[in-house]
Amino acid sequence: MSYENILLKKEDKLSIITINRPESLNALNAKTIQDISAALDELDSDSSCRVIILTGSGEKSFVAGADIKEFSDFGQEKAEELARNGQNTLFNKIENMSKPVIAAVNGFALGGGLELAMACHIRYASENARLGLPEVTLGLIPGYGGTQRLPKLVGKGIANEMIFSAKMIPAQKAKEIGLVNEVYPIEELLTKTKELASTIAYNSPMAISKAINAVNLSDTDKGFETEIKYFGELFEMDDKKEGVTAFLEKRKPNF
Repeated sequence: MSYENILLKKEDKLSIITINRPESLNALNAKTIQDISAALDELDSDSSCRVIILTGSGEKSFVAGADIKEFSDFGQEKAEELARNGQNTLFNKIENMSKPVIAAVNGFALGGGLELAMACHIRYASENARLGLPEVTLGLIPGYGGTQRLPKLVGKGIANEMIFSAKMIPAQKAKEIGLVNEVYPIEELLTKTKELASTIAYNSPMAISKAINAVNLSDTDKGFETEIKYFGELFEMDDKKEGVTAFLEKRKPNF
């Protein structure tokens, strides 16, 4: 399948989606959101793909934000539709994918760009990355899940500070507050992200899928019961049988 605003590359058990609008610092417009969503659907149904990496083209920007020109003249109804469609079409889809999605944040991740990274399951960043939610400087608030995901990652107080001040923070600060997992020089970012993805890709895909769902429910009243249910279900599946047999036979499992 061909895409207009992204590049899709498949490598062994990994797939890399690169947002490719360097002329606009990879800003998110409706077509880009559609392209990423369609690529995720393609990869979700591809059994050879175990892990997905999401990054931006170039060394300046992961995603510099939403494409403001697209919605500058919207009223309330169209604005609500924009946010709802974006969340349902892409951001919630990423969070609930059956396969891990890792953000390789290579530069600016602002507004919708940071919201996109936060929807991913894991975030690695380059040393030159700058992250923030500047929406209040436009008289707006984040609309793609930023007010909901950021407090879960960094705590309510820090989330409020970032959203209310609209300040960008450097990558190392983002690591200190738990917003990103690791920080690397820009030239090492994708290599290090692929190393993590490769490690994940050789573990049980069924167990990882269940783990994603369970972790997503960790702040709800369904979390513990879901963990118990999935733990039991996995005992009836081939991956568990292979994993336990491989352990007892002192060999690596073949999932």
